[in-house]
Amino acid sequence: MTHVLSQPCWRVVAPGTLERGTVGAAPSPGPGELRLRVLRVGYCGSDLASYRGGNPLVGYPRIPGHEIAAEIEAIGDAVPAIWQPGARVTVNPYSACGACAACRRGRGHACRQNQTLGVQRDGALRETLLVPHEKLIAAEGLDELRLAMVEPLSVGGHATRRCGVAPGDVVLILGCGAVGLGAVLGAARRGATVVAADVDEAKLAHARSLGAHSLLVARDDGVVREFARTLCGGEGPDVVIEAVGRPETYRLALDCVAFTGRVGCIGYCKEDVPLTTRLIVQKELDVLGSRNAERADLEAVATALRDPSLPVERLVSATVGFDDAGRALEAWAKAPGEFCKIHVTLPR
Repeated sequence: MTHVLSQPCWRVVAPGTLERGTVGAAPSPGPGELRLRVLRVGYCGSDLASYRGGNPLVGYPRIPGHEIAAEIEAIGDAVPAIWQPGARVTVNPYSACGACAACRRGRGHACRQNQTLGVQRDGALRETLLVPHEKLIAAEGLDELRLAMVEPLSVGGHATRRCGVAPGDVVLILGCGAVGLGAVLGAARRGATVVAADVDEAKLAHARSLGAHSLLVARDDGVVREFARTLCGGEGPDVVIEAVGRPETYRLALDCVAFTGRVGCIGYCKEDVPLTTRLIVQKELDVLGSRNAERADLEAVATALRDPSLPVERLVSATVGFDDAGRALEAWAKAPGEFCKIHVTLPR
């Protein structure tokens, strides 16, 4: 394959403005690096927030995209032999400085200096990408759609691992967007009984397909509280995972969880959340923040998605070609409730 000097890309140049342009193509890989041919990119909620001007972490202009399906195109020196040209992979999109407190504790996914593809550094909405081999995730047997679903589902899966979800636990998951659905899948795969709550019945149907045992249309927080009181013999769920990012649902999580239970916090709130700290103390709760995902989480999701009975294709509301990537993001911004996932396929 002839390697060109530039490649097409899409950039969010300012809030509300996504423009098509060009960027330098990935060069020949150096030691420990690989050049990938990008096949498919999923839009993340962070991409939508960047486009709408609501992502405090992004700098403009920015090429979005970190939910990736790709093929190895070229390999540099000192790359392990397990990686060969033509292999299809996905990518761990987070960086780690190696020196901060999180990195020293072996939790580089929560690095203080983390730079996620498509957020703090340019992402994958372009034809080629250079990555260190340590960032590749093997995904033998997965098609492009499933490859691009590994990272978004792993974020919720990480929260279930943070909360120590185990067989026999009853887990209430508040919010069934892509991250909440990853928590549904992760908790179900860990042997828990999963209750999924959302205002959108279509999202609840997705939760059912990924392993939720009970569904709760949560148009009223009081309904959720009453239902939670019926769980575990009136004690409430062992674990509540907040995947919405609203002050009301954070307070709801503390109300609903059982004494000595665990609350997993994934949702980002745009404002400060006043909490009844009495409940944290009185119930002796473990309140656990959950950020990004670790390699083990990505690998666990890749393994789970090899199960053909998991209908993850239903989560992809629209698939568009590269030329329509801008219009697709605009459509999502205008009607966010109408989409779960949008995928962009790239030219071959």
